[in-house]
Amino acid sequence: MRAIWKGAIAFGLVNVPVKVYSATEDHDISLHQVHNADGGRIRYQRRCEVCSQVIDYSDIEKAFEEDGRTVVLSKEELKAIPAENSHEIEVVQFVPSEQLEPMMFEKSYYLEPDSKSPKAYVLLRRALEDTDRVAIVQFALREKTRLGALRIKDDVLVLQSLLWPDEVREANFPSLEADVRISAQERDMSAALVESMAADFDPASFTDDYQVQLRQLIEAKLEQGESLDTEETFGVEAGEGSKGEVIDLMEALKRSLDRKRGSGSAAGSAGDEAGGDSGGAAGEGEEETKPARKRSTSAPAKSAAAKSADKPPAGKTSSSKSAGDKAGAAKSSEAKGAASKSAGSRSAAAKSTAAKPAAKSAAGKATGTRARKPA
Repeated sequence: MRAIWKGAIAFGLVNVPVKVYSATEDHDISLHQVHNADGGRIRYQRRCEVCSQVIDYSDIEKAFEEDGRTVVLSKEELKAIPAENSHEIEVVQFVPSEQLEPMMFEKSYYLEPDSKSPKAYVLLRRALEDTDRVAIVQFALREKTRLGALRIKDDVLVLQSLLWPDEVREANFPSLEADVRISAQERDMSAALVESMAADFDPASFTDDYQVQLRQLIEAKLEQGESLDTEETFGVEAGEGSKGEVIDLMEALKRSLDRKRGSGSAAGSAGDEAGGDSGGAAGEGEEETKPARKRSTSAPAKSAAAKSADKPPAGKTSSSKSAGDKAGAAKSSEAKGAASKSAGSRSAAAKSTAAKPAAKSAAGKATGTRARKPA
């Protein structure tokens, strides 16, 4: 990196010499303009309206016009402005970082110590760390007096230039003054959607898709020339996108939650094949109790199928009937006794009576199997 400015931070009577480097850079692919007929480069010329001559940059001055009067300001006159000659970053306040409006941030610069001993630099950095504050500074850079915030990033002092208050426009939109009613259900669902998308911010996980696809287009154009097929290069986009139609807000929230919870099209088709509900609104607890209910209802069905498939010989019919009668009598007697008990006792009695016929059927199945082996 190349230093764009040299100066010193005035921290009270402490002087901290620093070099200033631009902390950001543009990663966009650089394009220029050409004539579409022959590919000739289009260039801009600084042409004077009076003499029609092309003027060199060294012969150009700046001017201000107001009420038909023009004032020409030479380079020497502009450099004579006292603020322009100042190479001092003056600390004027130390404020809590949360009091800074993010909209005011303009550009960021790294500050490197510009002395043999960086002790004053480290001292200022430690002061910012110990007090957990941001230093508000004033400085002049590139023909403009600027307001800035001095903070720490990875043990390096960072200077962020701020817009002046009158450079931030006031938001005045009459449409926001209308009375809009939001239901409690809409607020709950929107909060649930926010929670489902909550994560720690990782800038490296995001990609400038336009620049990637622009590079892809350039490489394809270099390889294929005028025979380039953009649909083949990028693939046909699915759908036509949003057309600005009015949608049902609740339905949009529900579909968004379903997609984030993994109950989209793939999960929905799997749920339909299993005969389940693919709405995605059921909680995890309900999904765990459904299989338990299926097992309890399928147990009598299995015992009935076992009885029909494993019928005992004719001699055993009377014994199986008597066993069934005993089971029925046991059911009725236990049901009568359970009528005078609480709801919890009734469920326990029902479970015990359901277990006894199952055990008897299992015993009948075992005897029927053994009876067929001699034959």
